[in-house]
Amino acid sequence: MLVVSSLSRFSLILSQTISPRNGIFRIMKKASSSKADGPAEKKPKVEGGPIKVDDFVEKFKTIRKETAKSILDFDFKKKRVRILSDAKEVEENKKGVIYWMSRDARVQDNWAFLFAQKLALKNELPLHVCFSLVPKFLDATIRHYKFMLKGLEEVAKECESLNINFHMLTGMAKDTIPKFVKTHNIGAVVCDFSPLRVPMKWVEDVRKSLPAEVPLCQVDAHNIVPLWVTSEKQEYAARTIRNKVNNNLNTYLTQFPPVIKHPHKASFKADSIDWVKLLDTIEVDRTVDEVDWAVPGYTGGIGVLQSFVEKRLRKFNAKRNDPTDDALSNLSPWFHFGQISVQRCVLAVKKYGKGYSEGVAAFCEESIVRRELSDNFCYYNKNYDNLKGAYDWAQKTLDDHRKDKRTYVYSRDQLEQARTHDDLWNSAQIQMVKEGKMHGFLRMYWAKKILEWTKTPEEALETAIYLNDRYQLDGRDPNGYVGCMWSIAGIHDQGWREREVFGKIRYMNYEGCKRKFDVAAFVARYGGKVYKK
Repeated sequence: MLVVSSLSRFSLILSQTISPRNGIFRIMKKASSSKADGPAEKKPKVEGGPIKVDDFVEKFKTIRKETAKSILDFDFKKKRVRILSDAKEVEENKKGVIYWMSRDARVQDNWAFLFAQKLALKNELPLHVCFSLVPKFLDATIRHYKFMLKGLEEVAKECESLNINFHMLTGMAKDTIPKFVKTHNIGAVVCDFSPLRVPMKWVEDVRKSLPAEVPLCQVDAHNIVPLWVTSEKQEYAARTIRNKVNNNLNTYLTQFPPVIKHPHKASFKADSIDWVKLLDTIEVDRTVDEVDWAVPGYTGGIGVLQSFVEKRLRKFNAKRNDPTDDALSNLSPWFHFGQISVQRCVLAVKKYGKGYSEGVAAFCEESIVRRELSDNFCYYNKNYDNLKGAYDWAQKTLDDHRKDKRTYVYSRDQLEQARTHDDLWNSAQIQMVKEGKMHGFLRMYWAKKILEWTKTPEEALETAIYLNDRYQLDGRDPNGYVGCMWSIAGIHDQGWREREVFGKIRYMNYEGCKRKFDVAAFVARYGGKVYKK
């Protein structure tokens, strides 16, 4: 349990009841502290009239203000938080609270940020936001770093307007965060949550390196229902997790209070950030550059959400598997970088898309159930990106067909350059390279063909993940790993009719795509050619 003492404004008493995989906390507020939060349309509307440019940004500001004055006046769900340290209180004479921002790079609609402000307000301390920038991360390129840093520049400006210092620290978090804590006499650290092994290692390393008296709290600000609340095990498929998620939505799918202008000023200022110079320090491939269709940051992401609700939601259910129709939400890059909240988007779609109930239901299934299933898989399966993580039946069937003759075998370089005999596959690869995205339906076809055209299932999975992570704006994400594992290793799927190479893994082919959409139109758009071996 996480308890705030009423005896001293500096005292944050942290007592625990933790299962091996879950922390449950209770905040005992000061006596004066908190209050509890309390015919189909043909065209989506917002209060006050039709949707206008930038309307959602202002609407959401108003909704937050109407929800609560601040996080202190809001019924914060304590199970969003788990304690990671042995420390049980914020000691007296400390000089601040840190939100170590990582996966969720936004100010508003961020439960981790809000919890950090709650601790700082309760203890009448300044609030600092720290981002620890590593010069290289997996297969990320300059495309990804530009998108991330431009979003963080917006975060820094908003923090400044709220009397909250934003600190860009460069280096590994295990070095930068503990050093900052010791240098500035920080009383508590709040971090957000990722189920992936590298970010989890960062958190564990920081935990070990923090001063013994400094508590480290983690908040799942990415999922609507916190991962550790939904399930304590790896779920087999969407059908086994769906009710576990949906049964908790009444509790967790709430509005957000605002992050407010912080009343406690720090005794020191954050160093100014030269964003151009910072980008020059990144040690990544610069040949894969930024795309021009996606505006990074919170405001850009909310603009995409608004256009989805206004223009594409009405056909989302019927047309989302047609790559020639503009029917998708296109929100995944902003979700991946944490620049907008999935929870905010779900609330908006449900509120302003009431005339399109099937589209709303389909969006909620994908953005809540399927997305949280991906986090569940990556957290509870440490082999989420290799064949050891596949179900036994899938490992066996792939092994049984390991030596099957492949009609076509391509190298990674040939695949990357879109030089196969399949003009549809080549067009999808070209779309990904140029735009940093690939239509969701074609991502399945694309990955399954890599299994069919490479020497081994291991090579297929490694190649699919490499290309996905290198070019997709939403690469290096639980959804990406699960997408590749579903396509190639049958994760969250079942065995199908046995065939060459695939075994019992679900099969997709060119003719099946032709029955679903106008393949020729998609190929004409992206210019994929047929290359003969």
